[in-house]
Amino acid sequence: MPLTHTTWAPAVKAKLTSDYLDRVAIFINQTYRLTENIFPPREKIFAALETTPLPETKIVIMGQDPYHEVGQAQGLSFSVPDAVPAPPSLQNILKELSTDIGQRQSHDLTSWAEQGVLLLNAVLTVPEGRANAHQGLIWEPLTDALIQIASEDSTPKVFILWGKFAQSKRRFVDESKHLVITSAHPSPLSAYRGFFGSQPFSKANAYLRTHNREPIDWIE
Repeated sequence: MPLTHTTWAPAVKAKLTSDYLDRVAIFINQTYRLTENIFPPREKIFAALETTPLPETKIVIMGQDPYHEVGQAQGLSFSVPDAVPAPPSLQNILKELSTDIGQRQSHDLTSWAEQGVLLLNAVLTVPEGRANAHQGLIWEPLTDALIQIASEDSTPKVFILWGKFAQSKRRFVDESKHLVITSAHPSPLSAYRGFFGSQPFSKANAYLRTHNREPIDWIE
């Protein structure tokens, strides 16, 4: 499904130029014609926006770019199909979840997205085996705008920013209206520097409850 068919499209069109959006379409067409594998599958590039409509967004979790090995990327940050082993960062996310709230068996985070957790990567495509190779090519104006759009929406939300890269997006969030939760990144290189024990899931739910929003069932 193209971006234009999502509930985010009117706000995106109001914030970004038609020339830029045309360049996004050209980039997608050209990139997916290449002989190398590009992830996620083309039809899942905007899966985060399709699965989590703007009016239903409660939480934004920011990732960097899709997983770059075959069968992993679903268009939702940090999520992989259940048949695929959890990558190291996701393993640590699930480990923190188990100590914060409870054990979750599924590696597929679609149920989070369906409950209002926008699992957004800053860069929406990646070539096989080349992590972050599409950084700086086209996607950042769009994904920065999506964070701004979520922030400008008046309904209180939680922005969960793990690591310095995600935290660089904090400037787009109006913290007078929303909660920002930060910690080290869940990757094996940094998880023990403040990610473990940060309790982002229970903190996010506590904030939602105080603002009369349904909490997320993280272990569903």
